[in-house]
This record gives sequence, structure tokens and C-alpha cells, in this order.
Amino acid sequence: MSEQTAPVASRGRPKDPAKRRAILDAAKELFLTQGFAGTSMDAVAAEAGVSKLTVYSHFSDKETLFTAAIEAKCENQMPLPMFALEEGDSLEEVLKRIGAAFLGMIDSEDSIRLMRLLCAVAPREPEMARLFFEAGPQRTLGEMERFLRRVNEQGLLQIDDPAVAAEQFFGMLMGCRHMRVLIGNCEVPSEEEIRARVALVVQSFLRAYGN
Repeated sequence: MSEQTAPVASRGRPKDPAKRRAILDAAKELFLTQGFAGTSMDAVAAEAGVSKLTVYSHFSDKETLFTAAIEAKCENQMPLPMFALEEGDSLEEVLKRIGAAFLGMIDSEDSIRLMRLLCAVAPREPEMARLFFEAGPQRTLGEMERFLRRVNEQGLLQIDDPAVAAEQFFGMLMGCRHMRVLIGNCEVPSEEEIRARVALVVQSFLRAYGN
């Protein structure tokens, strides 16, 4: 059950982008340290330095706020225009761009903190896990699936199931290295290591699905 939704003040009043960013930054830090159940809209308002009414004027409830925080993280590191093949673009280079951004996102400090927290609290906070998956991984998979479907229709690749191919692409990128990073068994890969891994994965992917 979500926190009770507060009435929205002045429906037509323009939202303040700076306050929205402050609210999202505060929410991100509190969710990472306190978990979903342990974070209240009152705490977010205090951390952001705004009123509770201001928080509710931007986000109707805690679920919406958490989802927006995850989506903002994804959009910042993997903006939707990234999943586009414009005229003159090389499919190989677009796949490399997507792969490098993906690894940069999942190996970022915030992402690692969140994944470690989710692994610890998911059994008792399933709602947090569900919202995270829908706003984060599912969003990324969906965009990749649509991208692969488009290039498939253009005859650039031969893919029977773009959804499966999208999972394979990201799965190859993560490999076992990401699990080792999560459990503290190795360091986050360097930019040089990321480029090398992405190049290898893209090469394998194009070999598997190329014409």
C-alpha cells in the first residue's frame, strides 16, 4: 500500500525543474540508504529542502517518485535517442555506443549500491524490486528490442525473436564480471576494458545475426 496521496496544489501552476531535480536527488539517496519501505515522502521533502506539498505536486505517491528516480538515472546514462539508427550511421558503431553506455550505467556507483541493496531487501520489499525492474532493466530491454526489430525490418540483421536477442546482447556484456563487481570480488572495469569487451560482444552479436 502506498503512502496516502496528498492533494495537488494549483494544477495549472508550472513545475519548477530545479525543485524536481532536488527532489529526485534526495529520493535517490534516501532510497539507496533507507530502502523503499524506510523512505517517506516527509523525509524526501526535508532532504530536498522543499515542502511535502511540493513533493506531491511533482510526484503523486512514493511509487511514482521511486519509478521517476530510476527512469531519470537510465535516461541520464542511456537516453532514448541512443537507440536509433540514423541515415549514415554504422550499425556496429551504434551497438558499441549502446553497449558502452550500458556497462557504464550498471557499473556506476549508484547502480552498484542499488543492486546490493535490492539483493538484501528484495525478500521483504518485493514492491521495490518490482518497480526497479519495470523502470530500469525492463525499459532498457524494451528499447533494445524495438531497436533490433527496426534494424531487422531494414534487412540489416536476421533476428527471429528481437526480445531474446536483446537479452542475449546485454547478457553477453554483463557476463560474470558484473557479478564479481557486485560481490566486491573485482574492481569496476576501466574504460579501456569496457571498450574491449563491447567490441568483442558486438562482433559476436553481428556474427550470430548478420546477413
